[in-house]
Amino acid sequence: MSNMPEFQSLLDRVSAGDVPDISDVVAFLDASGEESDVLFARADGIRRACFGDGILLRAIVEFSSRCSRDCAYCGLRKAHRQLKRYRMSPAEILASVLEAAACGIKTVVLQSGEDDALDPLWLAAVIRAVKSAADMAVTLSVGEKPREAYALWREAGADRYLLKIETTNPALYRRLHPDMDFNRRLECLRVLRDLGYQVGSGSIVGLPGQTLEDLAQDILFFKRYDFDMIGIGPFIAHPGTPLGSEGDGDIDAVLRVLAITRILVKNAHMPATTAVGSLEEDHRLAALKAGANVLMPNFTPQPYRQAYEIYPHKRCLTETSGACVPCMETMAAAIGRCVNYSRGDSLKIKV
Repeated sequence: MSNMPEFQSLLDRVSAGDVPDISDVVAFLDASGEESDVLFARADGIRRACFGDGILLRAIVEFSSRCSRDCAYCGLRKAHRQLKRYRMSPAEILASVLEAAACGIKTVVLQSGEDDALDPLWLAAVIRAVKSAADMAVTLSVGEKPREAYALWREAGADRYLLKIETTNPALYRRLHPDMDFNRRLECLRVLRDLGYQVGSGSIVGLPGQTLEDLAQDILFFKRYDFDMIGIGPFIAHPGTPLGSEGDGDIDAVLRVLAITRILVKNAHMPATTAVGSLEEDHRLAALKAGANVLMPNFTPQPYRQAYEIYPHKRCLTETSGACVPCMETMAAAIGRCVNYSRGDSLKIKV
């Protein structure tokens, strides 16, 4: 769409609550130049209206690199034999959480590969230990599990769950996830919501074979499900995967997907992801100015941090835990914002 008045009119209607069709979303995705600037400014304004200028911090603890899946884009895939596998002990996990708490952070994300051997009772005990020792919201990101496991972890005190859809194109999903089922992914998201979790999902932008129509469907999916959290990041090719020779995702496309999602979903928490910061340049400030309101400092301890290699050139691999927090305060100040040290629960919770 190259007609600015027409673009502006469509943007005004969608911002006011009109649900766009797929061609409208594609028009936004195809924006460039002045249109992109208008799109980003509108998303940033909606972000400010919903959350103010505070940037929430979520401490990531990548407690295990073991994975039973063979996703075509991920460095943790089980066929990547050269990767050093690990699982942190409960004491190590708790120490990392307490370090984040000492920095004032009130949310921890416990993340791992999709490990079929992960004992649900073991993780439930970890969750109870965290909730007993610190005033922290607990987000889990450990993949597809039976309802009974999700229910056990919710009862143990887990507050939130992140399960990215990656792509809503079933055929593309099948090519990327040869040992997984798209409908099973959707069912897990439904179960998590039924159990009372604050639920997050998200997508990868720039996947080989992905079209603008695919991305538009992803955005409309986020709108339809009205997720509490939405993570959007670029595809980054990992040499240890079947897609290792492909080009990385385009940051401008990532920012447009993020901005359009903010405009449509409005009050979902959306991070400037680590992947956005791990391209040739760190683009997290650009993401924060295009609708994001969350940063995710890494509290995975050494030497484990370098072994959690979802994609290459991951940012902040050599720093000590906690070093990211002052950096993020500086980032926030650079764009006239501040760090918000609250839990940052979902704004969609009905009181």
